[in-house]
Amino acid sequence: TEKVPMDPRLEPLPMRSTPEVEAFENEFARYCETTHAVGVNSGTSALVVALMACGIGPGDEVITVPFTFVGTVSTILQVGAGVRFVDVTTPALTMDPTALEQAVTDRTKAIIPVHLYGQPADMDPIFEVARRHHLVVIEDAAQAVGARYKGRRVGGLGDIGCFSFEEKKLMTTGDGGMICSKDPSLLKDIK
Repeated sequence: TEKVPMDPRLEPLPMRSTPEVEAFENEFARYCETTHAVGVNSGTSALVVALMACGIGPGDEVITVPFTFVGTVSTILQVGAGVRFVDVTTPALTMDPTALEQAVTDRTKAIIPVHLYGQPADMDPIFEVARRHHLVVIEDAAQAVGARYKGRRVGGLGDIGCFSFEEKKLMTTGDGGMICSKDPSLLKDIK
């Protein structure tokens, strides 16, 4: 998918690089058991940048859940893509992987599972669907810093993980966000 340029006034900017920011990015990447991290101004911006880095744009569809912060859905719309919803399971309130396969269409390019209230989504079946359909997995881990799925930290499991540090999150800097990935090619244009 070709990247579509956004109105420059809407593009989130990476944090200005300083030794402190770089140290935080490096330490956060290690903490999330991934190799690369880039700080941005918010968790919402992290999602926009992640979608753009994966080439998601007009004509594409992204599957996510309706039980999430509005930023998860608005970022998909902001890059011009369509949203397809998959319901959540109870009591976890995370993506129902049994409903995921039926939501995939020929326009689907990505899945955004949301790890909510420190509870990880059931990632293995989500990855199975993603592999079968060649879909990108962008984890919305804004409310799950430090959570583990089968012994591995969330946010470092998918193609990209997005975090928020706003004042009501599990880990806060007052505001800010982070994008993590084991694939440096996805983050190369961000810094």
